[in-house]
Amino acid sequence: MGDPKGFITHKRKNVSYRPVAERVQDYQEVEIFLTPDDLVTQASRCMDCGIPFCQGAGCHLDNRIPDWNDLVYRNQWKLASDCLHSTNNFPEFTGRICPAPCEMACTLNVHQEPVLIRHIECQIAERAFEEGWVQPLIAKDKTGKRIAVVGSGPAGLAAAQQLARFGHEVTLFEKSEKIGGLLRYGIPDFKLDKYVIDRRLKQMAAEGVVFRPGVEVGVDISARYLQKMFDVTCICIGAGKPRDLPAPGRDAQGVHMAMEFLTQQNQRVSNELVNVKDILATDKHVVVIGGGDTGSDCVGTSLRQKAAAVTQIEILPKPPEGTDPENPWPTWPKIMRNSSSHLEGCDRQWSVMTKEFVVKDGAVKALKCVKVDWVKEGDNWKLNEVKGSEFELKADLVLLAMGFVHPVHDGLVTDLGLELDKRGNIVVSDQFQTSNVKVFAAGDSVMGASLVLKAIKQGRLAAEAVDKYLSKD
Repeated sequence: MGDPKGFITHKRKNVSYRPVAERVQDYQEVEIFLTPDDLVTQASRCMDCGIPFCQGAGCHLDNRIPDWNDLVYRNQWKLASDCLHSTNNFPEFTGRICPAPCEMACTLNVHQEPVLIRHIECQIAERAFEEGWVQPLIAKDKTGKRIAVVGSGPAGLAAAQQLARFGHEVTLFEKSEKIGGLLRYGIPDFKLDKYVIDRRLKQMAAEGVVFRPGVEVGVDISARYLQKMFDVTCICIGAGKPRDLPAPGRDAQGVHMAMEFLTQQNQRVSNELVNVKDILATDKHVVVIGGGDTGSDCVGTSLRQKAAAVTQIEILPKPPEGTDPENPWPTWPKIMRNSSSHLEGCDRQWSVMTKEFVVKDGAVKALKCVKVDWVKEGDNWKLNEVKGSEFELKADLVLLAMGFVHPVHDGLVTDLGLELDKRGNIVVSDQFQTSNVKVFAAGDSVMGASLVLKAIKQGRLAAEAVDKYLSKD
């Protein structure tokens, strides 16, 4: 603990954003980095608790947060980078897009003044790249074992990198034209610039990972091919099946899944060819259905496309401001939050259910909605429509951002005959082994849609399990 009075002497200084009028004109990252001096000051606020709840209750990656906070305070950035990378393959990703449950579990969050953990993490990673500390970690000995990793999101990238460092021959398959999964195609550039992914891929390539983008396993090559050509297959395809809204008029023009919309814009930014009809919010009344991060990304993207108006609706009730007595520290608080996109201009409405898409000449023109009331009955919540609360929302473009239900089964999962749980996720053992002994799985395809840090952790653990399995031969 570098400064025992740091948390008393200094207040939390939040990361700021570029001005709204400026940032909605482009797709550059919105956050403004703190100065090195400010960052050291913020690191000094870490109490180095005897029981670090940030690390235990908050961080699913087991990041040694108090350790690298102290190292930053002491200006020992290289050691801070080593410490951070010892548990996290991609701190430059989590430092940008993680919701930071570690901060909510920080002891100082008892008074809503947690240490600025996520941003300190991001700056450690950036410093590591600037100083040239991020170098390939090439295995000294090769095992000769061949492993196919399917899916290049955070779980697949972590699994592939760890397996290559164990000395295995790793081929990473990705159905899209570039590596990165939803990191590249689902998260807008204003939150995660894609050069951040590309520079890490250079390290992985030097470590021996072979990238095969534009190859959909189960379509372009068969599951049988993988079984024949590789010793083990590790599936990290994510929870790619979006939750739909089967209301009357759903098939109208102008009603799209959020990922269709977000992916197209990311492809435009990177000058990739979009092979389908453009989905654009320009001059349209946009309604985003779903109040999570994906919905927020749709809001920010719509505003940058110069939408006439953007409304985001959520079926759940409005969260409380500040604190919630039902889930106190150090648990993740279900409270009211505004993303950078919400601050750019958006009408947010809660406890709203969509009943029907109003269609004219084949295109959506409005939504018929109703207010709902949530009543707790025992341990469960029941939804009731509020009589007389029906209303319409003008809508030229509706984006469905209600989450994801499970991995896509058609193709690889079905062809391999993998066992699924009742929610449609792939069943694995505690060693990430599926019902097919030569097939392992990790990430959202196993646990359902979740956080980036959980996906990275699962990818790392699955790699260890695969290495252990192969070492028996």
